[in-house]
Amino acid sequence: MEREFDLLVIGGGINGAGIARDAAGRGYKVLLCEQADLASGTSSASSKLIHGGLRYLEHYEFRLVRESLSEREVLWRSAPHVVWPLRFVLPYHADLRPAPLLRFGLFVYDHLGGRRRLPATRTLHLRKHAAGDPLDARYALGFEYSDCWVDDARLVVLNALDARERGAEVLTHTRFIAAHRLEGVWQADLLLEEGDTLRVRARAIVNATGPWVMPVAEKLHSRSAGSSVVLIKGSHIVVPRLYAGLQAYTLQGGDGRVVFMIPYEHDFTLIGTTDVPYSEHPSDVAISEQETAYLCRTVSGYLKREVKPTDVIWSFAGVRPLYDDGSNNPSAITRDYTLELSGGNGEAPLLTVYGGKITTFRRLAEEALGKLDKVLGRRSRPWTRDALLPGGDIPDANFDEWLEQLEAKYAFMPPAALNRLAHAYGSRIDRVIGQARKMQDLGQDFGLGLTASELDYLMSTEWACSVEDVLWRRSKLGLHLDATAQEQVQSYMDSRRRALSSDAKQKPGG
Repeated sequence: MEREFDLLVIGGGINGAGIARDAAGRGYKVLLCEQADLASGTSSASSKLIHGGLRYLEHYEFRLVRESLSEREVLWRSAPHVVWPLRFVLPYHADLRPAPLLRFGLFVYDHLGGRRRLPATRTLHLRKHAAGDPLDARYALGFEYSDCWVDDARLVVLNALDARERGAEVLTHTRFIAAHRLEGVWQADLLLEEGDTLRVRARAIVNATGPWVMPVAEKLHSRSAGSSVVLIKGSHIVVPRLYAGLQAYTLQGGDGRVVFMIPYEHDFTLIGTTDVPYSEHPSDVAISEQETAYLCRTVSGYLKREVKPTDVIWSFAGVRPLYDDGSNNPSAITRDYTLELSGGNGEAPLLTVYGGKITTFRRLAEEALGKLDKVLGRRSRPWTRDALLPGGDIPDANFDEWLEQLEAKYAFMPPAALNRLAHAYGSRIDRVIGQARKMQDLGQDFGLGLTASELDYLMSTEWACSVEDVLWRRSKLGLHLDATAQEQVQSYMDSRRRALSSDAKQKPGG
C-alpha cells in the first residue's frame, strides 16, 4: 500500500532538515529520507561557524553577507546550547590587504546585518594584548570582531527532531531509488535499511542532497539536471591546542584565501578550510597531503611555533555543491543558494536546492516553503525566525548562568561531563540524566561522562545507529576516548540493538 505525503524531502543535511522542519510547522505532511546518518556529509564537515563571511565582501556578495549576518543572532537565540558568540582576531599582514581596507570592511561587517547583542569590532595592539602572545612578533596590529560558533551536526539533528515533533516522519539509512510523475503527484520508491522497498506518493519533492544533487536530479528525470554545479572540497585539520584563550584567528593566506584557527573541544585547535575543485564521488572525499601542508604552512606563517603535518591528530573533508556562477577561482564562487522550481500547473512540483551554507539554512528553508506554497495552493506563514530549537529554551539565552544552576542541581556529575551534556542537549538534559542522583544511576560509564543512559537516549530518540554516529556526529568524543573505550561503546550499542530487535519480534504482530 502506498503512503501519501504532501512533501518528500530527499537529503538529511542541514538544508533538508531545515526544510522538513519549516514545512511540518506549517502543517504539511512531510517525509524526510536520508541515505546514511543525519549530517553524515557536508553538514558535519564545515568550519563550525555561523558567520557573515567577511571575505565575501571582496566579491560584492552584499545580499549574502547581510542575510548571513542577520542570521547569527537569530540562530544564537534559537539554540544557545549549540550556537554561541566567538571573537575572531584578524592580524594585519603588511604584505597583504592594507590595514585601512580591513578596518573599513569590518566597519561594514558590523553595520550591515543589524547586529544587536554581539560585540563590535575593536583594534588590538598585539604586542600588548594577550591575543598576540602566540603570534610572531612582526604582527603588531590586529582587529577583533564577532561571529558565532556552531556544533554543525547537532544543529542538523535538532532540526530533524523539531520536524518530527511537529509531525514529520524522518527515515535515516533510507536510499532514494527513483520517482516519476503520475496523475499530478510524484510516485517514489525508497530502499529501507532492511532491504524492503517503500513506495510513497507526494504532492511535491525537494532535492536537498548537497553534493549528490545532480545524480538525484537525473533519477527524477528533472530538466534541472542540465544546471551546472561545481563541487569544491573543503578540508580541515585538528592539532593539539596551539594557544591559550577562547579567541579564534582569521589568517590571511598569500593566495587571497583565509584560514581559521579555532579553539576546539577544549584540548585542540581546528584549522581550515581549503577550496579545491573536486571531481570524485562525494562519498570518497578526504583531505590530501597538499591540503594538509597548505594549512600547516599558512598558520605557521603567523605563529611563533611551527605546525607540522605530523602534529595532525584528526582531519575531515567535505564537498560543497556550489552553483556555477562562471568564476574560475574556487574561493570566489558564490556561497549563495539557488532554488530551482519545476512543475506546477497540474505537474507535480520539484524543488532543487543548489549551494548555500549552514548559516543561511533557515532563510533558505523559508524561501523554499514560499515557493512551494505558491505552486501547491497553500497560504502558510513563516514561523521559524522566533521559534526555539529543541533544548533552546534557556532563560534569556544566557547559557553560562543557566549552567551554574545545572551544576547545583546535578552536583554529583563531573563539571566537564555536565558541561558537554548541557551543550549537547540544552534544557532537555533531564531526558538523558532522568532521576539519577549519582553517576552509577546512569549505567556504564565509557569515559568523559558518556554513559549507557546517554547511549540509550541517542539510539531511541536521535537516530544514532553506530559508534561513528555517537562519537563523531552527536558528539566529538572520538577525539578523547581511546580505542578500548570506543570498542566498548560499539559493543553496548550492538547488544542494545539486538535486545530491541528481540523485543519487537516478541510483540503481537512483530
